[in-house]
Amino acid sequence: MWQIDFKGDFDTATSRCYPLTLLDDHSRFNLALQACANVATSSVQPQLATVFRRYGLPVRINADNGAPWGSPRLASHGLSQLSVWLIRLGIRVSHSAPYHPQTNGKIERFHRSLKTEVLAGRSFTDLAHAQAAFERWRSIYNHERPHDSLGMTTPAERYRLSARCYRESLPPIEYPSGDTVVVVKHNGEANFKGCRLKVSNSLLKLPIAFRADPEHDGMFDVFFCHHRFMRLDFNALTASN
Repeated sequence: MWQIDFKGDFDTATSRCYPLTLLDDHSRFNLALQACANVATSSVQPQLATVFRRYGLPVRINADNGAPWGSPRLASHGLSQLSVWLIRLGIRVSHSAPYHPQTNGKIERFHRSLKTEVLAGRSFTDLAHAQAAFERWRSIYNHERPHDSLGMTTPAERYRLSARCYRESLPPIEYPSGDTVVVVKHNGEANFKGCRLKVSNSLLKLPIAFRADPEHDGMFDVFFCHHRFMRLDFNALTASN
């Protein structure tokens, strides 16, 4: 599992900087520390692709409930444009409990060290200046400084590359033959058994699957690829309509 987040934001002399951080949960190895100009998917996705090419794919990435990760509490069910891409790559996406940053406690601890040792009392001319400072500190953090929680070894000594390779082209979306497959239409809506359901705008023109629960009549789990994002009580739904 990897943990991902932004370490807040700060001004440089020319622009705003949003430090993107990515940490391996087991070894605390820092996989990315990038000075981004914003928190948009268009900034984050290329950085993640670079990390995936170098280190492989994780089994799961855990994020908080902010942009661009998405939030299961919203109508989109946590399926942002970025999370849809990650799911299609075969990565399991999870979210921290709302208002509980300790769920991603290791990356929060990493952020405290980053703030104290790199950001506090410093000013930067631009994103490139900040990135140069990030790279120097990241090398020390990963390869030189021992950690109490790792038995006084370094993250690099504990970290191992993933055996799961990054695929430049997304694999086809396939579902078991017993599922009812529906393509998401305009406004992120899907029609199932005569009912119009709001799923996610990020799933536009993509197929989702309704899978009947064999033990509960009228209950369906809704999947995008391997990711279950909704449980539907069709009996209650039809009664309300």
